Amino acid sequence: MTSGDGVAKQWHSLAGLLSAEQDAPVALLGAPMAGGAVTPGACDRAPEVFRAALERISTYDVETGQDLRGQGVYDGGDVALNGMSPEESFAPITGAFSVLAASHELSILIGGNNAITRPGVHSAGSDLKSTGLITLDAHFDLRDTSAGLLNGNPVQALLDDGLPGAHIAQIGIAPFANAAYMHETAKAEGISVYPMGECRRRGIEAVLADAFDKIATRCDRIYVDFDIDVIERGLAPGAPGARPGGMTTVDFFAAARTAGAHNKVSAVDLTEFDPACDVSDITALVAGRWFGELLAGFQTRSE
Repeated sequence: MTSGDGVAKQWHSLAGLLSAEQDAPVALLGAPMAGGAVTPGACDRAPEVFRAALERISTYDVETGQDLRGQGVYDGGDVALNGMSPEESFAPITGAFSVLAASHELSILIGGNNAITRPGVHSAGSDLKSTGLITLDAHFDLRDTSAGLLNGNPVQALLDDGLPGAHIAQIGIAPFANAAYMHETAKAEGISVYPMGECRRRGIEAVLADAFDKIATRCDRIYVDFDIDVIERGLAPGAPGARPGGMTTVDFFAAARTAGAHNKVSAVDLTEFDPACDVSDITALVAGRWFGELLAGFQTRSE
């Protein structure tokens, strides 16, 4: 059945945007890593549950009038990690994701725990001196790496790899969720830190503008890590690391749209979603809506 203007009366979901067309401008890859987590969980199920949630998210944004139908997204499937540790996962993730990042305007990595961020950043460009990293995270992820790689130290690992601290901005850092030495490390390395309180006082739009402008002036490309535990715990029960007093989902979505629209953002990830902890699919639907916001921002790049 069609309406008077010939538009089909049917539901179009974000899942319908995923295809096997490799020449699409956007690419998606799952990285189901569970090993190396500070708190054991089932983050490796996130890519599967994320894709299923897209069936429940429309392509149409009633607030802007945007419709994402026609926005192709190449689905590269999942990297076969099979319980690998972060160290073991580095080569397979970079091997698959770097190919997508080199051939698409925007590449999306769906975790998996936050340890996928290190190979994700390396995949975005071979020269870390030209790469920037913006994180939305309750945590600094600056744990010591001497005992191995974890979801709690990808930023420290990247510093060790040669990513300049001045090329990093961290948004949404939570009080009473980090050690003092981590904050001292961030300051010593020249990392731009925007605690959750500052995000509330200034507004997320102002913080995002400041962070993106600062990193964009120093880097040729930007990678954005969306750790879902930056969100208020009551709004994201499927994020084991989330804390009370975190970011609203509205602000999280605004950050996704901002990242999607920025011409220097070449790759992003979504991490720390544990479907085993979710309640009534709340966090799964947050992840699905995040994807829509990201694509809506990307759609404006050519405008």
